[in-house]
Amino acid sequence: MRRFLYFICFFLGWVISGNAQQKPQYTQYILNNYIINPALSGIESYIDVKAATRQQWAGLENAPRTSYFTIQMPIGNPDDFSSATSFGMVGENPLGRSYKPEYMASEPHHGVGFMVVSDKTGPLSNTTANFTYAYHLGLASKLNLAIGVGVGASRISLNTTDIKLENPNDPAIADKGTVSTIKPDISFGVWLYAVDYFAGASVQQLLPQEINFSDSSNPNAGKTKSHGFVTAGFRLWLSENITVIPSVMLKYVNPAPLSIDLNAKFAFKNKIWVGGSYRAGDASSAMLGFNLGSFLNVSYAYDFTTSDLNIVSRGSHEIVLGFTLNNHYQVTSPRNF
Repeated sequence: MRRFLYFICFFLGWVISGNAQQKPQYTQYILNNYIINPALSGIESYIDVKAATRQQWAGLENAPRTSYFTIQMPIGNPDDFSSATSFGMVGENPLGRSYKPEYMASEPHHGVGFMVVSDKTGPLSNTTANFTYAYHLGLASKLNLAIGVGVGASRISLNTTDIKLENPNDPAIADKGTVSTIKPDISFGVWLYAVDYFAGASVQQLLPQEINFSDSSNPNAGKTKSHGFVTAGFRLWLSENITVIPSVMLKYVNPAPLSIDLNAKFAFKNKIWVGGSYRAGDASSAMLGFNLGSFLNVSYAYDFTTSDLNIVSRGSHEIVLGFTLNNHYQVTSPRNF
């Protein structure tokens, strides 16, 4: 009963007030900033594929479950390196400290991508598909700027059989079973990147839409909210073989409070990495990942719930699989992260 009451409070707060976030939460965003910013389309020289699944607040009935698939690639980008044996790009540690002086900005090029995200919370589910485009240009010899846009649609569904209404004829829900509505979805982002730092900003659900599961007008219909993200980080070489990437992400959804994520990722020879994250008022996280050659990488994150939900939650789990296709130079981790 206590778990059920917690879920009801969470669900009503999300649906009725609209004050909480409507887009999924990602702990390992540092591995795939493309999922929140379309400007990263085609940022690397290879085809980048990611698949992930997240179980939030394990142990809490009807808690959010999220899965996504993304693929993005460059178009018209000349090879980043003069040859397959270019200095600092292959071997035991392709991004060692000696790599920094050799870094050069990418040539102007285009990037395209596609992403599909499925998110389910109780009787509500949202599946969003977007095509993305970005243009990359060099602002200086070692500095790049990318501007991107994503265009697609969201299918928002409600399983009314999971809801018990005081009024069975509530006009907000005309039909029984699963009812859905399809709305356009637009995102926009900018991304500044160099060898040792990055900064970006993006907006998702740029055009707020009314959500109504009935053919009749409803003054109390829900609405989608624009989500704003600001992300920044930098790379430090602690030694030739050890790097650390501290980063921060700010997320704002009006009228909810500002959300702040603080992260740090330590990598050894770009083969294995560990990390930690802190999300104010929500969770602390531990992360572990492996680059299994130049084709496959895998990572796992566990969130320790620090909010009042820790009474009924056993934390959150997130797994990300990455594949690098057409990776001619066998880069084992992103050059332009």
